[in-house]
Amino acid sequence: MSTSAIVVMIIGMVIIWGGLVASIIHAVSKSRANKARGNA
Repeated sequence: MSTSAIVVMIIGMVIIWGGLVASIIHAVSKSRANKARGNA
């Protein structure tokens, strides 16, 4: 595997997993905000 392929693979993994983690954090924070308002 060439160096450029490894770099692209790492960038792709960071984008995909970072997006997943960001969406989970966003969903949890919105859920907590709704519970705090009593709209659970």
